[in-house]
Amino acid sequence: MSKAKTEKADFKKEPKKSRAAEIANTFEWLITAFVLALLFMAFVMQAFRIPTGSMADTLKGAHFRLRCPQCGYEYDYGFIPERYGLPQDTIPRGYLKAVSSRCPSCGHYQLAGGAMSIANGDRILVLKCIYQFFEPKRWDVVVFKNPLNPTINYIKRLIGRPGEKVEIIDGDVYINEKISRKPPKVQNELWMPIYDNDYQPARPEEPCFNGHAWRQPFKNSKDSEWKFGENSHAIFRLDTPPAQVNWLFYDTSTGNDFRATYAYNDVEDYANRTYCSDLMVRFYAGLAKPDGSIGVELSKYQTNYKASVDFTGDMVIEAVKAQEHIELARKPIEPPIMNKPTLVKFANVDHQLILEFGREKLTYDLGRNPEDAGPRETNIQPQAKIFGSGSLTLSHIAIFRDIHYTEAKFANHSKSARAMEGNPFELEEDEFFMLGDNSPSSQDSRWWSEPGKGNNGRSYRPGIVPRDYLIGKALCVYWPSWFRPLGKASFVFIPNVGQVRLIYGGTGKEQ
Repeated sequence: MSKAKTEKADFKKEPKKSRAAEIANTFEWLITAFVLALLFMAFVMQAFRIPTGSMADTLKGAHFRLRCPQCGYEYDYGFIPERYGLPQDTIPRGYLKAVSSRCPSCGHYQLAGGAMSIANGDRILVLKCIYQFFEPKRWDVVVFKNPLNPTINYIKRLIGRPGEKVEIIDGDVYINEKISRKPPKVQNELWMPIYDNDYQPARPEEPCFNGHAWRQPFKNSKDSEWKFGENSHAIFRLDTPPAQVNWLFYDTSTGNDFRATYAYNDVEDYANRTYCSDLMVRFYAGLAKPDGSIGVELSKYQTNYKASVDFTGDMVIEAVKAQEHIELARKPIEPPIMNKPTLVKFANVDHQLILEFGREKLTYDLGRNPEDAGPRETNIQPQAKIFGSGSLTLSHIAIFRDIHYTEAKFANHSKSARAMEGNPFELEEDEFFMLGDNSPSSQDSRWWSEPGKGNNGRSYRPGIVPRDYLIGKALCVYWPSWFRPLGKASFVFIPNVGQVRLIYGGTGKEQ
């Protein structure tokens, strides 16, 4: 064979060698990417789907997405497959009838009606192995192996850490006999609506609002001159001399009361829930004249706490008991801008009184001991009032309550539970205590009655999560429950992008 022919033949073979090398290189990269993905999932980050409603409304399992047919308020109701004869953790593709629910704002009872699709549970990203390098923080949302069945993953909020004594008193968490306050971002996530005045019923005459026709739950006290319903049912107006204080009170016999109910859960036992006295009132106040005042009064047990803003002077927090006014805190402020609505908030939460007026904030610490807020009388329903003087306009009025960790008799009809008042639970080395945000429907450290299962016949104390069962910290909801725009037979899913969010946890500092 001539030299020219040999070169020509070699030239023809070269492309085949190049393609084979490219294919081999591609497989090498795919294998490398696959191994890296496995390592990433095993040691860094992994996606999980929320299977149940034990952490609702922070994280939702499969649920019905509801809108009140009267006031339009949107809320979610948990889907429990066993009620429909389906296996646990089943999400049907078809349409099912939702059971009865109650609007958490206007109090409308929605009977089981037309069939609707089931929204899938939130999908979250979990940072794994973080607890190999950093100590878990209180209030973190944690994924861990269920001590009773380690093949199943659970997700709860971390409450107690090794060496601590946990006690639940009137819905609040106490650590080593001192109340544990939630970080601000966690607290903001855990406020639950009682009433939002922006959502007004379309047919208030129907007798379906807590057993009666709807009436505005905010009412004038005697000789008070607040006006509402003239031009807008959602706006309250006042025009009186600056020295004349006028009161509005929230009537729980008309609107939703202050019991620790959850719109996500069944309505049958609403009347058996205990009262939650950790409340927040929020609204926007518009000032038309330079003189006047605005304020909120909240009660807890037998003490009223009064927070006020004098537009020409100070922010003040007082305690009122047996007609005696005791000033607790005061702060001077700049006069507000005329005719510009200013956000006003007053909260009584975790033994703290917090007044906010625009960017100004005034806080008073009632103390961390159980009795520092006064003798506990949990059968007394709290009160919420708004007062003001001068020329004012109020809008976006709403009342919220704090999360309330339920006592034994309200959860699974048991007579006792772990870490309740008078029966604190002490954690030992490498033991953690977990609670679900949806307290009445959460199987958590309060209720585990059997020892946890470990390797090689080892067992763990009932009620604890061992350190080696911690998987990681929940970071964000990256894929909330989706929509099927083309109906139940559609394979097209659109995520609820507006619900993509971070999951807030502890800061490592006691508030």
